[in-house]
Amino acid sequence: MMMLRSVLFIVLFNIMSALFCALIIPMFACPSAWCRYAFKGWGMIGTYLARLICGIKTEVRGLEHLPKEGGCLIAGKHLSMFDTNAPFLFLPDVAFVMKRELVFVPLFGWWCLKGQMIVVDRDGGSASLKKMAADARERLADNRQIVIFPEGTRAKIGQVPEYKPGVALLYRELGVPCCLMATNSGAHWKNKSVLKKPGTIVFEFLPPIPPGLKSRDFMATMENRLETASNRLMGL
Repeated sequence: MMMLRSVLFIVLFNIMSALFCALIIPMFACPSAWCRYAFKGWGMIGTYLARLICGIKTEVRGLEHLPKEGGCLIAGKHLSMFDTNAPFLFLPDVAFVMKRELVFVPLFGWWCLKGQMIVVDRDGGSASLKKMAADARERLADNRQIVIFPEGTRAKIGQVPEYKPGVALLYRELGVPCCLMATNSGAHWKNKSVLKKPGTIVFEFLPPIPPGLKSRDFMATMENRLETASNRLMGL
């Protein structure tokens, strides 16, 4: 029964996503904010389907650690696709840092571009990183929440983390505190698996890392806090 529910969810989630991609085509001629509102609807329906069909609830903790107003930098643990869907539900105006390959996904990639997500070419070297930092400064000035997954891709539970230096660049260039978002999403929405297990996916915001640390100290602090909190949420 769990497998049947999981398959039904995947089918409906993909249909819903395709419909959103099609419906936003007329919005390409509208302001960028309109496309970003559509992302909120995508996140809302995605979390609703997960709860209705798979029995996966969503819980958010620690929102008091985010700035009450304005933009911020958020480094998150990335264990499943749910990490890129649910945050639209509880963050006011998200700008994800995304790999360039996703831009070429028909309609969805164009939607992300119109929504002014931050695109990074992982093979583009220093020029790509400089553009990422410049785009991030613009999004921060627009009071948006910049979400970056430091590992660059979805990780497996228990996998030794490999944190990339891009997040340290943003931390240094933006000069703002770095908020941390731990999660246990992989325990219920496993990476590259059809099966979706019922339970509660928790997104927990931790106390931010203040600006001004050296890159090495920042990376060590971030990794330690994110891994410790995420493992705790997964019962590891």
